[in-house]
Amino acid sequence: MLDELKTTIDGRPCSYLTGRTDWIEVHHCYPGSNRKLSEKYGLCVYLNHFEHNEPPDGVHFNREKMDKLQREVQLIAMKHYNWTEDDFRRIFGRSYL
Repeated sequence: MLDELKTTIDGRPCSYLTGRTDWIEVHHCYPGSNRKLSEKYGLCVYLNHFEHNEPPDGVHFNREKMDKLQREVQLIAMKHYNWTEDDFRRIFGRSYL
């Protein structure tokens, strides 16, 4: 994970969205065929299980939350890697902005 996306409290992983420290899972911000690219470029965040993978509010079930997270992480990646939106699009196949 990029340093900007590694969220911790007292050295323990915590949710990027809420700061919760229980039942933490790694979420790949760009799934499917981009999952490996998410790992390669560190575009993963820690989420609590319920924020991650449980309906109705987990990011895998809530399009609005997923879209917001993907936009935020794209902006962080573009700044970190000095990418333009076109650079991001070439790598990930689309822009989330």
